Amino acid sequence: MNKKIAMVLASRDFRDEEYFETRAILEKKGCEITPFSDKKGIAIGRFGGEVKINKDLNELDSSVFDALLFVGGGGAVKYLDNETSYNLINLFNQEKKVIAAICIAPVILAKAGVLKGVKATVWNDKKAIQELENNGATFIDQKSVIHKNIVTANGPDAVSAFCKDILLTLKENCV
Repeated sequence: MNKKIAMVLASRDFRDEEYFETRAILEKKGCEITPFSDKKGIAIGRFGGEVKINKDLNELDSSVFDALLFVGGGGAVKYLDNETSYNLINLFNQEKKVIAAICIAPVILAKAGVLKGVKATVWNDKKAIQELENNGATFIDQKSVIHKNIVTANGPDAVSAFCKDILLTLKENCV
């Protein structure tokens, strides 16, 4: 497929399988993955997985990538729910590029304002669902949901469906 994906994960407490399994599936399909985080160094997952981060979010150039993907886990909202993330999300959306988020990370998309009028899913937590709805999204209780250029998924068990939907959306949006 040869598409470039900026994969954003928190420097602490990202969900390991949402990063490692998603990356493996997308790379197997020919996508080129570049990890980004809130800071350079070694990002540590909830279960101890380590990812070397050479670039922080301030160095993410949207013109280089076809998609922006946010990994979930407890650290996502703590470290990534901020203006830098919001600006990147809105830039990718304005450029009609693929935006994807899994687990709790769709909350970041909602707070960035790109889920207004959009069908989306999120980790099955009342607060997270309420956050989506408060920001104009229509919550859909499914593993993965596609709405135009946006793909959301509800957690680690959804990785396979999430990747399938990302690949489909990349194919449709990046011709």
